[in-house]
Amino acid sequence: MNLVSTSDSRVLIESVIETLQQGEALLTEISDETYTRKVSIAFNASIGGHYRHCLDHFRSLLDSAMDGDLNYDHRERDTLIEKDRFAALNATRELIEGYERLDPASLMRPLAVTCKTSYATAGSQVSPSTVGREIMYSVAHAVHHYALIGVMGGIMGLQMPPGFGVAPSTLKHQNETQGGSADSYSLSRRTGEGQSEGLRCS
Repeated sequence: MNLVSTSDSRVLIESVIETLQQGEALLTEISDETYTRKVSIAFNASIGGHYRHCLDHFRSLLDSAMDGDLNYDHRERDTLIEKDRFAALNATRELIEGYERLDPASLMRPLAVTCKTSYATAGSQVSPSTVGREIMYSVAHAVHHYALIGVMGGIMGLQMPPGFGVAPSTLKHQNETQGGSADSYSLSRRTGEGQSEGLRCS
């Protein structure tokens, strides 16, 4: 059964681009020192570490979108992107361009996804999925890490970009409970409320 329309696929692609554009906005507003600073209370993690982790997932997904399977365990770690804000900005813009060129029809393509989820076993686990489903996961995953970045930014006294690290469903709920239209909320006009505590990423 075909559960994803071309319209839905375009919206999913746009959601990746919007998420990456949020990251781009953050990178243009913070300093190199802030990007790499380790925050001891947040498990000695850095904004750069969390952001690189998000880009790793988006890159792995884009690389496997047209053919092949997806392995989240085969990601680059501790790369230049984590340590160099300008490199992260370039990588973000390259990913935006890549997702802009992605054929919406490819989101319906089935693929096998490998990811280590068990602490008890040595190997990784494999599950069937689709490119579209993994886009949904990668966006939600990035929003979670953006929220952690927002907490770290607050600890450092930064003013985060409006709406950074707040899930679209949360913004929709906030707007509806405040009497606004469900279709009229704008991510760029909201504040970063509801952000959660930070953890180390890899």
